[in-house]
Amino acid sequence: MKVVNLGETDSVFSQFLYEMRHSQIQQDSMRFRINMQRIGALMAYEISKELQFKTEEVITPLGSANARLLKDQVVLATILRAGLPMQDGMLQVFDRAENAFVSAYRKYEQGDDFHIEFEHFSAPRLDNKVMILADPMMATGASMELSYNGLLQNGTPKHTHIATIIASREGVDYIQNKLSDVDVTLWVGAVDDELTSKSYIVPGLGDAGDLAFGSKSD
Repeated sequence: MKVVNLGETDSVFSQFLYEMRHSQIQQDSMRFRINMQRIGALMAYEISKELQFKTEEVITPLGSANARLLKDQVVLATILRAGLPMQDGMLQVFDRAENAFVSAYRKYEQGDDFHIEFEHFSAPRLDNKVMILADPMMATGASMELSYNGLLQNGTPKHTHIATIIASREGVDYIQNKLSDVDVTLWVGAVDDELTSKSYIVPGLGDAGDLAFGSKSD
């Protein structure tokens, strides 16, 4: 599996990620959402470089020119609720994309033990399309794997790009192991080394869903 770490190259991407991590700046929920949208748009732009294009003639007021247009049909998928601003940023780039949504959450059992509970999948047919599956945080990688496999009920994409803003090293290793035999590229903004006993990424940035939309009841 190809892994692309966008944080390893200097760009304005790093500024937006800095603000998302910053414990005081991130308290402005609107700014947090906007930064997630910006990162989603930048990731979509970088992913677009890996897609197939075709040449078409465009008629201008003064003549004609050849233009390169996107040939691949894109499906943007995200895991509710934290992924919505990131999805919106990607949709600003892939404005003709179809969309898919996964409703999932952590269900705690005893102590810090939990499993991923899925409530709903909503997706178009995926056969021969390029799917971009986005979630801002990838801790253990389990929810990303289960979301990917669940979406395959709607067909097999020609290629899948998994996009996450911050991943744990454990999560990256997990996804590389579980999805090693399929056409998947993993895009990350940063890879952090530590997970807490509750599987939160350290240093991470906290709970992306709560920071974007407010605290939820237990």
